[in-house]
Amino acid sequence: MVSSGALVQRARCCHRLTFFPADLASKKAGWSSLRLRMTSGGNWSLRASFDPLSCLAFPMIMDLCLGSRSLATMGRLRDAPSRWGPRRAMFERWAPAEQRAFPLGGLSPHIMSLLLEWIYTASVDLSLDTVQELVMAADMLLLEDLVQICFDYMLEHLNVHSCISVWHLADVVLSAQTREVCRWFILKHFEEVMVCEEFQQLTAEELSDFLEDDGLHVEEEITVFQAIVQWVQHDLKCRKGHYNMLLPTIRYSLMPYNVIKNHILNHPLTGSLYSLVTVHRNLFLNNELPLRPRQPESVLLAIGGCSEGDATNAIEAYNYKTDFWTNISSQEENPRAHHGSIVVDGFLYCLGGFNRTERFNTMRRLDLATFTWSEMPPMYERRCYVSVTELNGRIYALGGYNGQSRLNTAEVFDLRSNQWSMIAPMNEQRSDACCATLNGVIYICGGFNGTDCLQTVERYSIESNQWTPIAPMSVPRTGVRVVAFSNLIYAVGGFDGVQRLRSTEVYDPHADSWQQLAGMTLSRSNFGIEVVNKRIFAVGGYNGVSTTHEAEAYDPTEDSWTQVHHMAIHRSALDCCVVPVFPNISDSIMPPTVSDLC
Repeated sequence: MVSSGALVQRARCCHRLTFFPADLASKKAGWSSLRLRMTSGGNWSLRASFDPLSCLAFPMIMDLCLGSRSLATMGRLRDAPSRWGPRRAMFERWAPAEQRAFPLGGLSPHIMSLLLEWIYTASVDLSLDTVQELVMAADMLLLEDLVQICFDYMLEHLNVHSCISVWHLADVVLSAQTREVCRWFILKHFEEVMVCEEFQQLTAEELSDFLEDDGLHVEEEITVFQAIVQWVQHDLKCRKGHYNMLLPTIRYSLMPYNVIKNHILNHPLTGSLYSLVTVHRNLFLNNELPLRPRQPESVLLAIGGCSEGDATNAIEAYNYKTDFWTNISSQEENPRAHHGSIVVDGFLYCLGGFNRTERFNTMRRLDLATFTWSEMPPMYERRCYVSVTELNGRIYALGGYNGQSRLNTAEVFDLRSNQWSMIAPMNEQRSDACCATLNGVIYICGGFNGTDCLQTVERYSIESNQWTPIAPMSVPRTGVRVVAFSNLIYAVGGFDGVQRLRSTEVYDPHADSWQQLAGMTLSRSNFGIEVVNKRIFAVGGYNGVSTTHEAEAYDPTEDSWTQVHHMAIHRSALDCCVVPVFPNISDSIMPPTVSDLC
């Protein structure tokens, strides 16, 4: 290898640093790598290495100049043709062939060094301080791969303080995917975003677009009015004229009249009552937006089960804001009943269960972003009537029935290693039990051991890999449903060996004791249960005579159950999960608009 010192000369003239090869053609050497470095004294240096087996057809012909500095000369970059070739052609079109210096205005030395590092090595060190400037520079030089890497990095670190600037940047650089992700993030975290400095960067049209979106997540609709006032008052002189234009984005039907009167009608910005009444009249006569509910932050899914004597693959989604069920079933998924399901990191996992002919050890995963199913590694045991929970990003499958015996075995799936492993067995055989995780501990309640319905309860410690019996429930319960909420464990319904139950009891881990609560309106076992919007929902199940589609919700603050709208499908042996509202299901869970019906 010819030494780089003999081949690279540096010349300084009026603070301009120029790099050029010395007698490269006669050496018959080709560039294999080029690296630009800043020395401790703040000067640029170039290190070059050469491939003696390659012949350089022409000397280097162009300099990249930053201000008074010539940063690099571009010739035959044999190691990176796919990354730099089209860009070199772009530079050659910018100026006559005899011009070899190309100014790159507006780029800092650090950004330029990152660009050259990418061009020569296909690697780059990113930071939150420089990534936005770097993506603009990469876009200017048509470095599409680097642009995508920068946006991926920004999305990985997206937060309420940066989401609007990244959203704007994606519009300038034309990254539709990044823009959509940022928009969705802003809508879902709007209450946090509106108090950040970047919120004031929005134009009136952009703010209006966000506020009128069905997907805007606010706990109370008055927050929309508060966002308008905050934005207008930030620059009152220039923005006051937009106030009346923004008022129609408020969903007035979602607010009590006294809130409208006290906070909107009496606000100094509102001006005359006549002007506001006029705006409202136009809204209600010509626009359905003020009457339309917002999308919920999350929805309840009722998954699978037994319907009309057979297993089903049906999935229904419940919107608690509209009290409305929507069928979002996927024909890709096989029918499954008496199974378990859990949501982890944007994926829904369904495992175990049976289809009336076969008991499963399989696990399937639904990507909630794309709504596509994929096969996952199977469990060691076939588990019908399985209990499933999640702890620290790992999925636990407990007990069940394998077709021959009731199981006390348990296993855990590690998402990082993509493998199942066995853990300590439970103290009792349990099928048709139910479990929940609370404060790093797994609790499993009731079930059936092949002879008796159980009222026993035990908890599992991941630190010691041990199961410990705790205070039993007040009555035996198989087909029971259990859920953790507000630092308590709730056990609801089930079958005691004689009848289906409507009773509810709650366990306090600190007192190691159970307390009776108000019972459900209907007796049921083998139903779905989940917590949505600070209420416990019981869905479907078996009432002792037939499967049901009825649903009800428990309010812990009032200790009462209230019926909600029923599912379309009668079923038992289903499971329920709560999932965030993803863009691909957001429209389907909302009621149709007037224009949709016309």
